[in-house]
Amino acid sequence: MRKLILLTLMSCFLVQGKASNLYNDEDSLMQWFSDAKLGVFIHWGIYSTGKTSESWAFHNKQISHQGYMAQINEFTAQKYNPEQWVDLIKISGARYAVITSKHHDGVALWNTKMNKLSIPKASPAKRDVLSPFVNELHKADLKVGLYYSLIDWSYPDYPGFLNDSSRYKIQDNPKRWNSFNKFCHGQISELLTQYNPDLMWFDGDWEHSAEEWQADKIQQMIKKNNPKTIINGRLKGFGDYDTPEQNIPVSRPNLKNWELCMTTNESWGYYIGDKNYKTPYEIISIFAECISMGGNLLLDIGPRADGTIPEEQVFLLFEMGQWNKKHEEAIFGTISGLPLGHFYGPTTLSKDSCILYLFLQGNQRGNIIIKGLNNIISKIEVLGNGQQLEHKVVGKISWSHVPGLVYIDIPEGVQDKYMTVIKVVLDKPVSLYNGKGGFD
Repeated sequence: MRKLILLTLMSCFLVQGKASNLYNDEDSLMQWFSDAKLGVFIHWGIYSTGKTSESWAFHNKQISHQGYMAQINEFTAQKYNPEQWVDLIKISGARYAVITSKHHDGVALWNTKMNKLSIPKASPAKRDVLSPFVNELHKADLKVGLYYSLIDWSYPDYPGFLNDSSRYKIQDNPKRWNSFNKFCHGQISELLTQYNPDLMWFDGDWEHSAEEWQADKIQQMIKKNNPKTIINGRLKGFGDYDTPEQNIPVSRPNLKNWELCMTTNESWGYYIGDKNYKTPYEIISIFAECISMGGNLLLDIGPRADGTIPEEQVFLLFEMGQWNKKHEEAIFGTISGLPLGHFYGPTTLSKDSCILYLFLQGNQRGNIIIKGLNNIISKIEVLGNGQQLEHKVVGKISWSHVPGLVYIDIPEGVQDKYMTVIKVVLDKPVSLYNGKGGFD
């Protein structure tokens, strides 16, 4: 029934005269990731009662550790239906999902053999809730990402506990730290062998050095299990891509591949009092900014402890899915667009750089401008609408190689309700002028 409701509800581097495709190796490790563009992040754990924030609530002394951990008695997963979750992820247009197998509080969603602090052993759910979700992702041909916190504030041999105190110092008791590392690496090994993830998404690396985490050993463990598994940028220098959080980059992050992880409201996990949801336009416009700079968006949802997903998040994923479906050729499998200054808004390019996609802010109409385009334009149309548009070149001088300005008129009535996309077909791979005018 719920499935029916869900279904119903619903870079290139550019230089003067030259374009270079960063993602021209179809067999490379990161190819599926760079093509995917959108993932869904899922924070689900004992904090999903909606009473507290995930893990940080006891770490920051907003609640006692005992009081926080008592929430495990309310984690029923009574209405959990992983097939419906995956249906919603597919509707959104996302190509992969990342789920919190274990957050900083130490509660595992799977039946770990390393300790007894898990949903199958300690909650009323009494079952492994990670495996069925992973199985449904495989059935849907979606990539599987597993979040794992290196931190474990509940494990007795982990030094950190509260934000102003710790159990011990590593240099004073290396045996306890070695004991914790054995536990931590043991859990990671379980995740790798049981689920063979496409992506390992680590968190918490800030509390210790790469040497203390034995990050090189963790990377080797992952690659030995599956050389194609990629790693996010939170394993102290051993990650495959950058991972900015919440804050939207103004310029492209350092690594070739990157991903913005962002909440739909202000909370990662379900929180009863947080109704400050972003609008569909806000999320779509942020998504467009990410893909314009060659990045991905990992958009977070927080199911309740019973397994249901808040209606506001269902709505947002559905609306995003409708927009993605209409404009998919400008999104999935594209490469980063024009450098800043050539167009006032996000852009993407087809992999051969012969098609330019322009993302218009709001309900923009009237003239839009492309600067420094050396190419001849073959055709312009409104994506998802099919209406062809006229353009005019202004300021081109016959004896100069400097291109003019391209003006495209956007008429009334072609606007998408969230963000209009214009398809510009070029005569050859995009070629840009970056000079200062005049004779240069």
